[in-house]
Amino acid sequence: QVQLVEAGGGLVEPGGSLRLSCAASGLTFRIVIMSWYRQAPGKERELGAAVTSVNGNTNYADSVKGRFTISRDKAKNTVYLEMNSLKPEDTAVYYCNAVLGYKHYWGQGTQVTVST
Repeated sequence: QVQLVEAGGGLVEPGGSLRLSCAASGLTFRIVIMSWYRQAPGKERELGAAVTSVNGNTNYADSVKGRFTISRDKAKNTVYLEMNSLKPEDTAVYYCNAVLGYKHYWGQGTQVTVST
């Protein structure tokens, strides 16, 4: 079992920045991949960015590539999502995800709203 707690969402103007954090607890040593997903109103949940535990390789959705950066602090069992040059279409609930074996664990989500 893994528990995930997100923080850092909020309201920001277009072009602004936010940093999300996801603190993991429990069987963190078994986590294979940690990711950030997002779900906008009326849309399906989509992958934004992911980082592997073994070698720190990252992967980004085309929509966020070059603007978002995922990183991890292994000592703190925390993953971050640095979001820059935010656009109104980035407005969504952002969810942290951890994969252990074939199981997915989710955080409660944090709202990010990009608006003037």
